[in-house]
Amino acid sequence: MNAITQMITQQLSGGAVQTLAQRFGISESQANTAVQIGVPLILSALARNASQPQGAESLHQAINTDHDGSIFNNLMGYLGNPQSAKGAGILGHVFGPQQPTVENNLAQATGMDQSSAGGLLATIAPMVMGAVGQTQQQNGLDASGLSNLLNSQQQEAQANAPGVMGMLGSMLDQNQDGSAMDDLQRMAAGFFK
Repeated sequence: MNAITQMITQQLSGGAVQTLAQRFGISESQANTAVQIGVPLILSALARNASQPQGAESLHQAINTDHDGSIFNNLMGYLGNPQSAKGAGILGHVFGPQQPTVENNLAQATGMDQSSAGGLLATIAPMVMGAVGQTQQQNGLDASGLSNLLNSQQQEAQANAPGVMGMLGSMLDQNQDGSAMDDLQRMAAGFFK
């Protein structure tokens, strides 16, 4: 498990994952599985976007402005009102027009309905941004350092959980050409437009 996924999983231990499960009418096991898939999915899209200097700089600035990790200071308060962090907007930027397909694929992978899968992704997206922001601050990363961090997190996820990353690849390989990278690039291209 990569460091950012681990950070979010630790933050969601105990009552927080139960709150997520209750909010979306799913089991705690489904909520955990959705987080284990959803966090690397969002990170992969961010990593792809940050692989270009302009994308890395835009993400760096967005994180400096809006995502310092303070979301974890009152996580239960956030989970009580997740709309306050605009997670749906983050997903719209990350996935663009592919968002319904990604939500549907996550729903199929976890046994959730598509609405719940989308809501859960929208709830965890600000947490992913907060974890990235906290890591960026702690390590004093510039845009290039942020790009390197996201790339290493993506590679670590692929090495440690090839099954999940394989599932992510198939979820993202919308044109069924055997490579999710072109699809990820297309989805991430609109992140900061």
